[in-house]
Amino acid sequence: MTKLKLASLFVAAAFASAANAQEVVRLGNLKFAHYGAVSYIKEIAPKCGIKVEEHVFAKGPDVMQAILAGELDVGATASEAAIQGRANGAPIYVVAGFAKGGARLVARPDSGIKGIKDLKGKKVGVTRGGIHEVLLAAELAQAGMTFSDAPGKDVQLVFLAFADLNQALLGKNLDAIMQSEPQSSQAINKGFGVEVMKPYDTPIGEPVRTMVMSEKFYATRRATAAKFMSCFLQATKTFIDDKPTAEKYVRNVIFKGQITSDDFQDAIANSPYTYDISPQHIQITTDVMNKTGVGKMRKAPVASEWVKTDLLDEAKKSLNIK
Repeated sequence: MTKLKLASLFVAAAFASAANAQEVVRLGNLKFAHYGAVSYIKEIAPKCGIKVEEHVFAKGPDVMQAILAGELDVGATASEAAIQGRANGAPIYVVAGFAKGGARLVARPDSGIKGIKDLKGKKVGVTRGGIHEVLLAAELAQAGMTFSDAPGKDVQLVFLAFADLNQALLGKNLDAIMQSEPQSSQAINKGFGVEVMKPYDTPIGEPVRTMVMSEKFYATRRATAAKFMSCFLQATKTFIDDKPTAEKYVRNVIFKGQITSDDFQDAIANSPYTYDISPQHIQITTDVMNKTGVGKMRKAPVASEWVKTDLLDEAKKSLNIK
């Protein structure tokens, strides 16, 4: 083989390798029941012509930090993390929704808490920087109640990780928690928590979890981004239409048998899978965050400038999904 032919083979191999590398999508995700369809994308990704590398984080702001660091192309997170990230310079677009709801105010059975106003004088646990903090703040503000993580207000907030909230309620270190799914369903089903309310009666309504995409990925790898969006829709449609597959995957693969069938069913009843998002919903959430002071924002972003659903619309049309 001549040197010229050998060099040509090396060049061809290098181009092939580069082409294959372009088909890898780095996805940031969280470990919750309603994030299950997002996780399932990686299982069907080869059929979509891509490879998805999933990286699981503890909370939404961590996903934003990874995108800022250039470590992710796409991320699944609650809307408040996306809004705060964009407000503070994260080069992202909201490109879809993937679940609604997913929050519940749960109290100790012996606490006497029946409604939001019963939280006066109580300790309430919540994860700092999550949509649950925004929802709790909105509910308390709507009820005319003050709150802080220091004593002296109507309600004392205690900031804990999602994974620690149930344990604190079980240990009677807290009177109530604003919790995600399936953890809130677990607390209720195991008997150490009772539902006070689903916090969806503020202007936010049911919060929609957001699929965000880096501006660079959106702009420079358009074909791959379109394949990812198609794969996201197919995974989500599978979980909506085929509930046994959704339950099996979430319970056995994501939670390794740590949640029951009842936990899963109750969780998804409160956090159904979806595809859609609107600039209006993101703008209302932004306005509530501004009003309540939850989330530090240098400049509140205008939703119409960074909620871009064109890839979603194109994928829905090609897959005949309404």
